[in-house]
Formats: sequence, C-alpha cells, structure tokens
Amino acid sequence: MKDYYKIGEISTLYGIGVDSLRYYEKIGVLKPRRGENGYRLYSLKDIYKLNIIRDLRQLNFSMEQIKSYLSHQSIDNTLNLLQEEQEWIQNQFKRLRATEQIIRSRMNALLESFQIPTGIFTVKTFPDRICLRLSTNITRDEEMDFAIKKLHSKHENKIYDIGNQSIGASLSTEDLNKGITGVFRYIFFILEKKTREYDFILPAGQYLSFFYRGGYSQSTDRIKETLSYIEEKGYHILDDPFELYHIDNRDTMLKEEFLTEIQVRISE
Repeated sequence: MKDYYKIGEISTLYGIGVDSLRYYEKIGVLKPRRGENGYRLYSLKDIYKLNIIRDLRQLNFSMEQIKSYLSHQSIDNTLNLLQEEQEWIQNQFKRLRATEQIIRSRMNALLESFQIPTGIFTVKTFPDRICLRLSTNITRDEEMDFAIKKLHSKHENKIYDIGNQSIGASLSTEDLNKGITGVFRYIFFILEKKTREYDFILPAGQYLSFFYRGGYSQSTDRIKETLSYIEEKGYHILDDPFELYHIDNRDTMLKEEFLTEIQVRISE
C-alpha cells in the first residue's frame, strides 16, 4: 500500500468529486500535503477521515457536524453523535408513519367515493366543522385551482397535498336569487383535527346533501335543483349552499370521475 495518493486516485477510489475533496480541504476537514510539483497528496490518515466522512454523510450529518466531530473525536462525542442520529431516524419513522396514515385514509376515501349513489337527496346531521377560508370571487375551474393552491400555501402546516381534508366552495343565495350563477364567493378546507387556528365554523345541524358526478358545467343546474327540492319539501334555508369536492383534478383528469356534493344547512 502506498503512503500517499493523488486527488484523482482518491476521487476514483471513493467516488467523490474532485470539487468535493477541494471543499473538504477548504473547510479544514482534510489537510493533504503538497508534493514538489504542487499536487495534493493524501495520506492514510486522510483516507481514514474520508471513511468517517462518507459514513456520516450517509447518516445525513452536515459537514459542520462532521468537522466538529473530527476536531474533538472521543468516545463521548461518538456516542453523542450517534444519539443525535438515532433521534433523527426515530423522527423520520414517526413522520413516515403519519404520511402512511394520510395516504391510507385518502385511498379509503376514494374507494368509498366510488360506491356513493348520485342523484339522491338525503338529510345528514353534522357537528360543528372548523374550516380555513379564502374569500375570493371564482368563476372558472382555473381560478378555483389557483385559489385552492393559495389557501394551501398559507396553511401548509395544516393542509396536506395528499390529505383527506374536504375542499369546498360556497355560493351566495342572494346572487342566485338575482340570477347571478357560477360565481363562488369563497373556498375553504374542512379540518380533520381540532385546532384553535381556524377562520370559521360550519355550524352543527341538518344539511341537505346531493351528490353528482361529472364536470362542473352542471354545477349551477344541480344547485338550482337542490334549492327547488328544499322549497318543495318545505324546508327553510339557513345558510348559503356550498359544494364539496370529493373527487376532483387532484385525483383524476377524467371529468366523468369527478364526484361533487352539494350541502345546504336547513331546518324543518
């Protein structure tokens, strides 16, 4: 075995780019000596450090942590370093388990949505539902997507891209009475978990529910149909109607697979 190796040999042996090796030297982690011709020459001690750097980088340690460790290497520091990594791994497992639960919940919701009958009016009872809201006038699908993304960006810690939160949009009964159709006044997310940070509450009570499949061009007609049914049955409308998007372009690009639910809070 040679006592010294050139930078190209070390780069090939360890699969580490020459620029990375120069960076390690720049921050003081490696200190190769210079030969008579100015070439960097790496000793067996440098190779030993490279082994440690490679192993710790694979464990997700930063170069700052690695530099500190190599400068104060001891059993205590090694144990502390490994303890930090163990805690990091445990947190990653926790995060992955939570993500797995979110995925499983969304899969179950999609499978259940395929079984939901459409075109039927039913009365459901709900508890208070806390929501996050973005007030804006929306008239097209593209505007809806942009508004949803804007609300999501504002509350990334509460709303997951692949989560099972219900996304909804509310119309104004006053607009509908004036003949203004296809304009939503705000969008919202119904939060699954209780929190003190929310914008408004969908009040507990009875809601008339109506599901339909297909594109949103039929939205206005379906809402009018729902309001006519409420009038026919002698119910009283307590709040503006809203739609919930159980299956939309987050899940499929086939409009015939979209599943939308209209809800209106009523009293008898």
